[in-house]
Amino acid sequence: MLDIAQYDPTPYYNWSFPDQGRLQPGGKAHRDAFCRLLTETYNPYKPAVIPWPDLSPAELQRLASLPFWDTAVAIEGRASLRMEWQANRLSDPVIAEALSLNAAEERRHKEVLHNMLTFYRIELGPEPIYLPPNNPEFGFLRTGFGECINSFFAFGLFDLARSSGFFPPALVETFEPVIQEEARHIMFFVNFVAYRRANLGFLRRCLFDAKCLIAIGEQFASRIGMAIETRRRRRKGVRSNFLTDGASAVATGFSKRQFFELCLSENDRRMKGYDARLLRPMMMPRLMRLALRFMK
Repeated sequence: MLDIAQYDPTPYYNWSFPDQGRLQPGGKAHRDAFCRLLTETYNPYKPAVIPWPDLSPAELQRLASLPFWDTAVAIEGRASLRMEWQANRLSDPVIAEALSLNAAEERRHKEVLHNMLTFYRIELGPEPIYLPPNNPEFGFLRTGFGECINSFFAFGLFDLARSSGFFPPALVETFEPVIQEEARHIMFFVNFVAYRRANLGFLRRCLFDAKCLIAIGEQFASRIGMAIETRRRRRKGVRSNFLTDGASAVATGFSKRQFFELCLSENDRRMKGYDARLLRPMMMPRLMRLALRFMK
């Protein structure tokens, strides 16, 4: 990996696999393409050298008032470990190397958040203890599908925070590589799932599909539970939900339809620079487009 002395905030938006032809899911070319998507677009910035901009008292207050920092740090910490546990059990060294890099980037996201909160003297609660899952593959699937959901909404929230001035431009520029890395991560994940599924026999493929459906169901059930809990906490004046409270804090004045449309356009923008032959995460875009058909 490259080493640098200064922070480069420029993410990689454009990348194509050099080999020509179709990238058939399950084939060697497909595997090489989605793994090289990560390794060849790696941004070697170091959290310790990020130059955090000075904020005005009002900007600092807005940043500190966001209720989801503890949850965000925990999400990144849990994701990095689950990806590392899955990478350690893979027999394919090419995929294992790419997934280990993915885990390292998630770990770096946690460091970025921690360093930012320390720099701005925003209090952070104790980090939870992460226990290894009994089934590393299922833990990885849960994390991957959860990231597909979180990232879809995070893309819209980040652009909304930028365009509304909720975050100052210097802070938006500093966080841009982190947001774009999530786009790469979920692209890698959906292609890995397709590759893995294509290389299984019929019975094992059925079992794998069941794992995926259960993982997706658990992620949606978890978010429904969080929404119910958030409503209960709001009655008591407490906020703690990463997606719901984040959206309500930043998206003031936006209708749900406008916000969903923004998430769709930002999702498309962040994915379009990468090789069109690779699969894109389509679960959330399809659900949101279906929801929009029934919204005024």
